[in-house]
Amino acid sequence: MSPSPATASLLPTAVGPHFTLASSARLLGTTQVGPGAIISRGAIVRSVGGSVTLGAFSTLREDAVVVGTPERPTSIGEKTVLGPRSLVMGARVGSLCDIGGGAILMPGVTLGDRCLVGEGTVLPPGMVVPDQSVVLGRPGQVLRMLSAEDLAHLQQRRGGDLSLPSAPLTSFSARDRAEDAPMGQLYAFRDRHPFVHPTATLFSSAEVSGDVVIGAGAIIGAGVKITGDLNGPVRIGARVQILENTVLHLQPDTMLVLDEGVVVGPGCVLHACNLGAGTVVEPGAILCEGSHLGKGCHVGAGSLVKARAVFPDYALVEGFPATQVGTRTSPPEPPRWVLRPEDLPGLRRMG
Repeated sequence: MSPSPATASLLPTAVGPHFTLASSARLLGTTQVGPGAIISRGAIVRSVGGSVTLGAFSTLREDAVVVGTPERPTSIGEKTVLGPRSLVMGARVGSLCDIGGGAILMPGVTLGDRCLVGEGTVLPPGMVVPDQSVVLGRPGQVLRMLSAEDLAHLQQRRGGDLSLPSAPLTSFSARDRAEDAPMGQLYAFRDRHPFVHPTATLFSSAEVSGDVVIGAGAIIGAGVKITGDLNGPVRIGARVQILENTVLHLQPDTMLVLDEGVVVGPGCVLHACNLGAGTVVEPGAILCEGSHLGKGCHVGAGSLVKARAVFPDYALVEGFPATQVGTRTSPPEPPRWVLRPEDLPGLRRMG
């Protein structure tokens, strides 16, 4: 499980109103935050229409991502810890929970109080987990209820105090902390320079280097890293979305291509691969070198697509490692966690 809130507080941070916000963390939109909360380095909260709440003394560890929308709000209770690179997408998380690193909670999940979620666990859409449960697996399953030893561990990591303050929340807006580079950070590599279409949107903490072309209307989310530095190009088509804390990179003498309309969810890792038009990759998936997906495919959350794996058009791809579990009859609908262009002004400082 992840380190305690006390450990996280030792990280170099900048202090926001009543809570601690790392300089490299991002709160996008308006978030309701309780006193004593800690948002660590690289963590990102996207709160469309004020749809995310973070309770008192809760902690988001490094590179964690929390997303809420008006249709699927996210609430995190008090004294809960989200581990490094964990992802919470439109879910309700109770108080006094420990969420392991790399865990994924999909839309509609309800996690009770005093729950332990293991490293890398994937909770599928709509799963309901009772209070005081231990959850593991892909997909997650309730293995057992908390033992006396588990409860003692929870208490020890919270300074011996499992009481809940029921503290009021403070509203914090992205506009309270100006974006410092409205069109991302672009870097040349030797004689290779990124090209970004004028109608594309890059969030300030996105970083793009080398031989990368980003097409018209594309959206590159906060914390995304795109690297085209190893004798091969990265080509990102029109209206592609690559969302929070996803990493794209190459192997030597390879290429990475995302055709138009591809959506890549938060926390993914894409090695040199090729994704056909309209494909959706759910949060936390890993696509390895040489993999190729046809148009209109759907890759499940937390899946691992092996090196050189090939899937046809409209394939439903899921698992660790991933296999084809079905075939769609039409392209996938945009997930509720995508970034809608009309939401952008409320999430970042434009111009």
